[in-house]
Amino acid sequence: MSNLAPVLSEDIIKRAKLLNTTLISDAMGCTGSMDYKIKPVSTGMKVVGTALTVSLRPGDNLFLHQAIYDGTERYVLVADGKGHTANAYLGELMAAAAKAIGLEGIIIDGAVRDKETLSQSGFPIFSKGFIPNGPLKDGPGELHKPISCGGVSVIPGDLIIGDDDGVVVVPKEKIEEVLFKAEKKLEYEKTRLETIETFERARLQGESGGNIQPSWLREQMKAYGL
Repeated sequence: MSNLAPVLSEDIIKRAKLLNTTLISDAMGCTGSMDYKIKPVSTGMKVVGTALTVSLRPGDNLFLHQAIYDGTERYVLVADGKGHTANAYLGELMAAAAKAIGLEGIIIDGAVRDKETLSQSGFPIFSKGFIPNGPLKDGPGELHKPISCGGVSVIPGDLIIGDDDGVVVVPKEKIEEVLFKAEKKLEYEKTRLETIETFERARLQGESGGNIQPSWLREQMKAYGL
């Protein structure tokens, strides 16, 4: 649809796929994460893409259906289900349609159903859990407008990243800054892990591996006279 926010560039998506939610959140000052209950329906699922948004009446999925059919490749559908968990917003059929259309995944602040099928589909879906009760289909709702999902503001066109730790939203105007910081943090963590592993090998061989206490910790503890 013409009123969809433009998809993010292939370069941004490629860079984001090399990172994870923890690095992204750290780069935003330990913020940006949706409610901890919003998790993938199966371990190992990861999603990266451009936010396509929909707001739903609690327990009603009429506008979620329409949002799926508005979607295309490179979009992640983010649905404000108002945290409703007494009814499932989607199941096997809607997930199959979303996958067929090319959506990268679906994030929903609410419950879903058909756990066995969804878990085996390989299509990334993040929700607050499962319940057999189906939804209503009466509306109302809103498409392609700013929403709140899992306590985090989501604007069409934002960067969405989800993995086993949860879902993080990067405001579109901050994407370049956040990716740069996250990439630097990744470099630091790789170097830090190498230092720790070297220390451990030396210790196991009965050698002195030096001190692996990070410099920032020593500086911070000085304020407490330690």
